[in-house]
Amino acid sequence: MNHGKGNPTMAEAAGKQTLGFQTEVKQLLNLMIHSLYSNKEIFLRELISNASDACDKLRFEALTDPGLFEADPDLRIRVWYDKAARALTISDNGIGMSRQEVIDNIGTIAKSGTREFFDRLTGDQAGDAHLIGQFGVGFYSSFIVADKVTLVTRRAGLGKEHGVRWESSGEGDYTIETVEQQGRGTDVTLHLRMGEDELLDGFRLRSIMRKYSDHITLPILMKKEEWSQEKGQNVVKDEDEKVNQASALWARPKSEISEEQYQEFYKHVAHDFEPPLAWVHARVEGKSEYTQLLYLPARAPFDLWDREHRHGIKLYVRRVFIMDDAEQLIPAYLRFVRGVVDSNDLPLNVSREILQESKDVEVIRKGCVNKVLGLLEDLAENQKEKYARFWKEFGHVFKEGTGEDGANRERLARLLRFASTHGDSDGQTISLADYLSRMKEGQDKIYYITADGLAAAKNSPHLEIFRKKGIEVLLLSDRVDEWVASNLTEFEGKPLQSVAKGDLDLGKLADEEKKEQEKEAGEYKDLVEKIRKALDARVKEVRLTFRLTSSPACLVSDQNGMSANLERMLKAAGQKLPGNKPVLEINPHHPLVQRLKYESDEARFGDWSHMLLDQALLAEGGQLDDPAGFVKRLNDLMLAMSHPTPSPQPSPAKGEGASNPPSP
Repeated sequence: MNHGKGNPTMAEAAGKQTLGFQTEVKQLLNLMIHSLYSNKEIFLRELISNASDACDKLRFEALTDPGLFEADPDLRIRVWYDKAARALTISDNGIGMSRQEVIDNIGTIAKSGTREFFDRLTGDQAGDAHLIGQFGVGFYSSFIVADKVTLVTRRAGLGKEHGVRWESSGEGDYTIETVEQQGRGTDVTLHLRMGEDELLDGFRLRSIMRKYSDHITLPILMKKEEWSQEKGQNVVKDEDEKVNQASALWARPKSEISEEQYQEFYKHVAHDFEPPLAWVHARVEGKSEYTQLLYLPARAPFDLWDREHRHGIKLYVRRVFIMDDAEQLIPAYLRFVRGVVDSNDLPLNVSREILQESKDVEVIRKGCVNKVLGLLEDLAENQKEKYARFWKEFGHVFKEGTGEDGANRERLARLLRFASTHGDSDGQTISLADYLSRMKEGQDKIYYITADGLAAAKNSPHLEIFRKKGIEVLLLSDRVDEWVASNLTEFEGKPLQSVAKGDLDLGKLADEEKKEQEKEAGEYKDLVEKIRKALDARVKEVRLTFRLTSSPACLVSDQNGMSANLERMLKAAGQKLPGNKPVLEINPHHPLVQRLKYESDEARFGDWSHMLLDQALLAEGGQLDDPAGFVKRLNDLMLAMSHPTPSPQPSPAKGEGASNPPSP
């Protein structure tokens, strides 16, 4: 549940309304009740976490508008229960909500990735529970233990007549009406299902809150209870008692924080049901003093690819919450990191504009990046299984850093993982250091290929000579890999070279093939020129190749030009590009090329030449500009081959082993 900024609208004057839930909410409520019942106590953690967020947001808005405190500046969360009514209430005096905000924040799920979330649901309760945690929908967990939920709220700064009462049984609809509400904030009352009597016990409630919410920095209050010998039961006193420590967990010494406390704090700060993969906690002193507690989630959220939507780092100044999603504290390629930064140097009235220009923030940002990269380096070195899990979830996004963070490019390069032709594994498990350790004697480059999909990369004709020679090639098939390749030009002094760009130079590794190519250059000179003329409008150049062993032809981009894969991606994104023509390389030993050498029919020669070009384009994952023309040529050639006409016999070629051309 979100508590956002809002103003009264015309709808606020309306009386009681009955509205239907968004379809996704109905699905979610059903899933909540059936998938999470085995861990039902988490509902209390989620509601207290929401209440804490609401108070934090009020404190932040009140920095510029102190009147929002309404003469009640002591922020708190209160929990109480009513045995007779079988009701449990969680109350806060935070920012509250207007009528429209209640409809927007509870009646709908206004988050990117909603459809993908539901598409990934399997019906397996344990697995689906993990997905719910990733999506972060804590308020709806109330319906695990309640058959009816009543919410009463008023936004800070609005009059008492702008209170809102929302109620639902968690089935198909909810009611909403305007009511009078004296105090600001939100009260959530759960009308408990039969069998949930343990939640009407003060001791049980306190134990749940100390387990899950001890780190909340606001006081969580309950009425004190004392044992009465006379009544033989606990008696509720008219005196408040603080249930939690209410001290900032990150401000405590690491030796005093248990692993379980770290994990519970992560679940609060990230609104995640699962424990984190790893974390780092450090206090920095010197010119700039700050504390950082940063976490790596175990799973990627659904909105990971939305670079504008970040909710990772909470900023505090001297234990006072300032803002969520402080994007200035962490670069975009680390947007999956969650946690808090608490500065001793920034002013309490700091704004996003001030953050952009602050030297202190630059220092904090650099320190955060350094700590996260250090954590990842430790995982990569000492906990390889954990690092493999991290890479599977976040590797795509992490790769963006090769272009965004020039200062750390070398560190990032060591952390990158790729698929490769070594072992033909589909997983991205190969580091650049692994590649260097397996380089052939005399090899002076790191070879790679980019393609739109792993299958296209693995089966590219460009790899034929490399497989023959046993030279490893990195397979870059993620869309972001084009960005990586354009920014990461070398590693430990070895240049990265695309196998599909420029005139392939394998140095001493291909001396034999080079000599043979030079010897054949004269013999095939006329054929190469004839193909070039036939394809003049479509290719920049035609030349012999030694990079192919079983394919008749392949397309090659200029050494410093745009790769064919990147060109296709940009066109798909609607970019207008100059008409760059590729280079067509032909394999003189392939029967199709041999057949062309003896083709005397000009029209058929042109068709064969275009077929060579088209199939080379298709082999690398490209799309034909004229598919109908390709099909017509293919049909004509197949018909011609089914009714062969006698071919003129060529004169014997020079040298031994001259043979007749293959028949069509």
